[in-house]
Amino acid sequence: MKKTLTTVVLLLSILGSLFAQMEQHINWKFSTKNLDGNKVEIICEASVDEGWHVYSSVLPENTAIPTTIEVEENDAYTILEGIVETPIPTKHYDETYKAELQWFEGKATFKKVVEIKQKGDVVIKGYIESMICNDETCMPPEMVDFELKVNIGEADVATELESAKTEADDESDESYWGIFLLAFGGGLAALLTPCVFPMIPMTVSFFTKQSKTKAAGIRNAITYGLSIMVIYVILGVAVSAIFGASALNELSTNVWFNIFFFLLLVIFAASFFGAFEIVMPSSLINFTTKNEDKGGLIGIFFMAFTLALVSFSCTGPIVGALLVKAATGGYMGPIVGMLGFSSALALPFALFAAFPGYLNSLPKSGGWLNSVKVILGFLELAFAFKFLSIADMTMGWHILEREVFIAIWVAIFGAMGFYLLGKIRLPHDSPMDHTPVSRFLMALLVFSFTIYLIPGLWGAPVNLISGFPPPKDYAESPFGVGDQTPTAGFVSSDNHGGMPDGMHYGPQGIPAFEDYELALAYSKKVNKPLLLDFTGKGCTNCRKMEDKVWSNPQIKNMLTNDYILVSLYVDIREKLDEPYISEVTGKKIRTVGQKWAEFQMERYQQQGQPYYVIIDENENTLNTPVAYDPDIARYKSWLDDGIEKYKTK
Repeated sequence: MKKTLTTVVLLLSILGSLFAQMEQHINWKFSTKNLDGNKVEIICEASVDEGWHVYSSVLPENTAIPTTIEVEENDAYTILEGIVETPIPTKHYDETYKAELQWFEGKATFKKVVEIKQKGDVVIKGYIESMICNDETCMPPEMVDFELKVNIGEADVATELESAKTEADDESDESYWGIFLLAFGGGLAALLTPCVFPMIPMTVSFFTKQSKTKAAGIRNAITYGLSIMVIYVILGVAVSAIFGASALNELSTNVWFNIFFFLLLVIFAASFFGAFEIVMPSSLINFTTKNEDKGGLIGIFFMAFTLALVSFSCTGPIVGALLVKAATGGYMGPIVGMLGFSSALALPFALFAAFPGYLNSLPKSGGWLNSVKVILGFLELAFAFKFLSIADMTMGWHILEREVFIAIWVAIFGAMGFYLLGKIRLPHDSPMDHTPVSRFLMALLVFSFTIYLIPGLWGAPVNLISGFPPPKDYAESPFGVGDQTPTAGFVSSDNHGGMPDGMHYGPQGIPAFEDYELALAYSKKVNKPLLLDFTGKGCTNCRKMEDKVWSNPQIKNMLTNDYILVSLYVDIREKLDEPYISEVTGKKIRTVGQKWAEFQMERYQQQGQPYYVIIDENENTLNTPVAYDPDIARYKSWLDDGIEKYKTK
């Protein structure tokens, strides 16, 4: 009877494990495509179940786990850097991480390029690592192996393991619209600069006066506007052609590029403030001006070209920032971005040519145009420090920690407020006898924002700028002013004082282990139950539980003094000394995170996080494990039940 019962339990455990394995919610298909110059593109296509999403390959630090493609090294090929992904990921602001995350729903394709060194058949081996979540839970990161056979002697070979050719070139219209609208807004801002705004009435008046009929004037002005669009779209095409989609994506996250762009934006900001003027070479401007006299379509095109060159000191910084932002859209990103920017820039020329009577309603040129330029300079300067922050965090320099970043923004926006009130005057500003109501209201808004930022110096969330400053753990005082490490009332139970080896301050300052064996040994020593916390660095609901439930004084006290907390992160990418094949899934376990994910599946037939289990020092489960539940009363009752079961076992 006992043997039969054991067999039944074993079969149920195996069935539970198989059922857990079936809950993939994501399927991968792999193929290759031959490119020019002995290069081969590895294509990994994901199909994600409805309600779930897979993360992009580019995410802020200390958030979710990005999707990565790892290719085994081989003498037959060279692995090139960077990952290209399509369609453009959608962006979502995550309240838990206080950062903007990117992910895909439905379908997504990730590509990596290798350069083949020899003729004939070559086998490319590797794996793709990804993490999927829904609104309630996250699955542990999964590594799916691939083995692809390619032959560079054949043209455009596509070898698939699991399916037909991927639809890798599908584009996301919604994301491109986002780039277009952002660039369109940049174009509208450029219109209000002193380099562009005065050109509107001058140019439109020229076309209406020089044209023999009103229809001809409208036609010429529209041609002028279309020429502006063509010039900037050509710029977008050139950027994509020169750098390529992979290089653009790499540049947007490259340390030295971010430093370069920080310096570039500082220079542009100084130019906007009036320190110097950035202009195109006079020889180039003279060349385009001379060609305006040719007349016809060619003359109109060169008029538009002249506008683009003359206005570069105002439009250059905006165009540069937009191109970097649009680079995440692959080849089409810069093209769509420049189409949006040039559409806004060209719109008033065509509009006022069609309705010249509305020219009288435009405000007159004057000092307000320079004020717009200076305000753009303040914004350029503020955004510049975001690029420096990325480089600083990537290299771990700790030069621009959270408090320093916020202090710089307080200074920048405070200065902007005083500028709007006329208390600060820059080289090209006109004298101001009184403060206009519009500037006064804007100053109030800017000062309100500045005051809002100040508590962030002492650890306040400042959610309005989440995603710009470094995260809270990248700060001079991660635990608040004075860096007072939270003890949460912890008292050592082994009569040695302090914390034992392997224990550290975890979420909410609660002492925790991250090694199961060390925690189990300590449990036997001090006679306390263990709370297994299956969690993840990129698990949103795990952070919600820690912020909303574990922060409760009663819960925090119980986790600190009545339990031994063991946080087992299923997404830690630290490599194991010796990878092994899982007896549960048959897959190769390469990382510490995979080890804990397999442990969770094998013991409890569960994959999602957060997942909480109470066990005793003999690894017996004391009550029913629980998952995400922000109800504090229920969670406390569950903890109380665990303590009671432990005492009466």
